[in-house]
Amino acid sequence: MTSSRTDPLPRTRTTGPPGATGGQAAQADGGPGRAATTEGTGGAQGHGPRVRRRHRWDARFSPYAFIAPFFLFFAAFGLFPLLYTGWASLHRVSLHDPTRMEWVGLENFSRLLEDDFFWNALRNTLTIGVLSTVPQLLMALGLAHLLNYRLRGSTFFRVAMLTPYATSVAAATLVFAMLFGRDYGMVNWGLGLIGVDHIDWENGTWTSQLAVSSIVIWRWTGYNALIYLAAMQAVPHDLYESAALDGASRWQQFLHVTVPSLRPTILFTVVVSTIGATQLFGEPLLFGGSQTGGGSHQYQTLGLYLYEQGWFTFQLGRASAIAWAMFLILIVVGLANWLIARRLNKAH
Repeated sequence: MTSSRTDPLPRTRTTGPPGATGGQAAQADGGPGRAATTEGTGGAQGHGPRVRRRHRWDARFSPYAFIAPFFLFFAAFGLFPLLYTGWASLHRVSLHDPTRMEWVGLENFSRLLEDDFFWNALRNTLTIGVLSTVPQLLMALGLAHLLNYRLRGSTFFRVAMLTPYATSVAAATLVFAMLFGRDYGMVNWGLGLIGVDHIDWENGTWTSQLAVSSIVIWRWTGYNALIYLAAMQAVPHDLYESAALDGASRWQQFLHVTVPSLRPTILFTVVVSTIGATQLFGEPLLFGGSQTGGGSHQYQTLGLYLYEQGWFTFQLGRASAIAWAMFLILIVVGLANWLIARRLNKAH
């Protein structure tokens, strides 16, 4: 009988895994494939330190690259004009030939101390600043207190608060100039209904300053109100609940809880409003349409006086001295803010 069993095929010796091809087996035996793999791994390891170095540089210098545009623009449009203005304030410079400078030292500053128009502009700036800042912040605080409660359509009222701020200075001032018109203004018309004679708002000293201050109040009250509202919403409700349990009314809670909690914010708005009042320019210029601030300079601010000296009398050196005087005033305001904030922190 012939056996149906066939002899097995001869086995070949491989060191690779089952089903491996010849190349894979050669790699397992340490053949050319393994050498190629080792070479490729070595190449990847060679790029490792370079990649890590780039990552370290990216983590270290990327933040500076992101903020670099701000500093470049600040240096071009903020720092350089400030330094150049300070240099020009020590020279006699004419607008007709601004490249020709004659050294005069502190003469431009000493002339300011003897200039009655400069002191008049400084006094007007201070008066308009007080007349616009105090009512503005008080009204903003009251409006923020009302908006802090749950009201229907609160989002609409908050957006409406920003509408005056978004309005153009020129448009707002021209409208107010018509409202305060002597013969056909609506303000005089309303005063006539209660028996008050027509007022010449532009030519009076106090009346013109009140009119200019009303423009500033209208534009910035809503902006400050939203700042106060954001600060009020950060006050812990536990303080109000404790005050209510002690029997405090809403008015007492406002005086003894809200206002003390808003001291840093109130100080901030006072400083910002003071800076804005010192730089007041567009409202008085467009209200009367003249750089003199009225026939007798009754509402000429420091900004208007700077504009008059530089672009109408062509004395850029004097205008630069006025600009630096305004800058020094702002430094004093900033130092006062720092001292008050420091005392408040010590008190707490």
